[in-house]
Amino acid sequence: MSHTTIDQNQNVVRAVPILISFLIAGFIGLFSETALNMALGNLMQEFDVVSSTVQWITTGYLLTMGILIPVTALLIQWLTTRQLFITSVLFSIAGVVLSGMAPTFNVLLLGRIVQAIGTGLLIPLMFHTVLIIFPIEKRGLIMGAVGLVMMSAPAVGPAASGLIIEVLSWNWILWFILPFLLFTLVYGYIYVQNVTVLSKPKIDVLSIILSTLGFGGIVYGFSVAGHQGWASPIVIAALVIGLSSLIVFSIRQFKIDNPMLDLRTLQFPMFTLALLSVMATFMIILSTMILLPLYLQIGLGLTALTAGLVLMPGGAINGILSPVAGRAYDMYGPKVLLTPGFLIMLFMLWNLSHVTTDTSMYTVVLLHSGLMVGVTFVMMPLQTHGLNALPANLYPDGTALINTLLQVSGSIGTALAITIMSASQNSFLKGVSNPSDPAMESISLTAGVQTAFILGIVLAILGVIMSLFMNKPTPKEQPQTQ
Repeated sequence: MSHTTIDQNQNVVRAVPILISFLIAGFIGLFSETALNMALGNLMQEFDVVSSTVQWITTGYLLTMGILIPVTALLIQWLTTRQLFITSVLFSIAGVVLSGMAPTFNVLLLGRIVQAIGTGLLIPLMFHTVLIIFPIEKRGLIMGAVGLVMMSAPAVGPAASGLIIEVLSWNWILWFILPFLLFTLVYGYIYVQNVTVLSKPKIDVLSIILSTLGFGGIVYGFSVAGHQGWASPIVIAALVIGLSSLIVFSIRQFKIDNPMLDLRTLQFPMFTLALLSVMATFMIILSTMILLPLYLQIGLGLTALTAGLVLMPGGAINGILSPVAGRAYDMYGPKVLLTPGFLIMLFMLWNLSHVTTDTSMYTVVLLHSGLMVGVTFVMMPLQTHGLNALPANLYPDGTALINTLLQVSGSIGTALAITIMSASQNSFLKGVSNPSDPAMESISLTAGVQTAFILGIVLAILGVIMSLFMNKPTPKEQPQTQ
């Protein structure tokens, strides 16, 4: 694949080396998001912390990204592509080293937050840069390559980390990441070029505060709801503060001359529809990623490594098919992919809602792999479709909005799945004669998982309905080149 473009200063832009830099850095950042999930038990023992504390290893990462990504829309207009890219990789390297050497849990958590800052800066920048350096007719294929990274990295994370934990200590998960980041830093320093036009808009401090409280409050509230309970004053306060801040933030964006996040993107119907569909899909992905490991380890009694390996084929299939789906989008548009994709997801989720303690792990491999096929047909084509509907000046805001709401919807999907599973599990135990029987743990959890998958079924049905209204952007919506 060879592709070059001419930027605003008439310089030749080497698009492929720039893309490679972002894909490697993006893979490592998103791999890191789930890589320590399989080590949570080890971390609880080593640092003597309870489960509600150790889950901050993931919650803190999501929360930091949820807060930072909206601000990145502003940073893209203030800092050059090279400055932002190198800064993001340096934050990731600092976070990995700090986490890997952490003598206490608090230092480990700080390292994770620093690492998440790197990923939070990188992901919106990657989407924005791809939209600039590749023409619209090639974006489906390129976004398919981005999808390969975004979807396969979190899928590979648990399996790879499970293998490392079996052989070495949890720290080696981080030391394994470090050489790749150092290579990316050098490679990116050589090849990443400045491709954005810096407008340096006025910074509205109040918008940044409202955005931080809004997105941060929502992500935090939903993230801790599964452990604290929905009636917890902390959860209620976080959600109320988050929601009210977001409402004020949204009103303010329409009233000020230089909005931090331009919500005029929502005036484009295809973008808004794609955004809602992407959120539903990501809720399905993250809820599945928390339900299946629990089911595999407690319901079927598999080891962490085996559970990770069961989920790996789905990630591999997703990675292989993402560029194929992107190419199909370029050739045939959204209709041929989106409705079939959501229908495949619906069928697989319905079958997953019927798993038992006697279900073969090979059946789970097939169902999860099938689900990932459906996700591949939907996830990146939807994002491409939505962003293609925007004019070029709204690209930073569109990418920031999609990626921010992915973090928000991911935390909501995870929290709802855990809540439904726990409620169903407790309800099941009330109906048995001896709930303290050790055998009841796997049976009750499986019953909870069955019910929790109904959330995914409902979301997939909504996805099918929304996909029926997806068309190519109208001439009015077709983006104008810069």
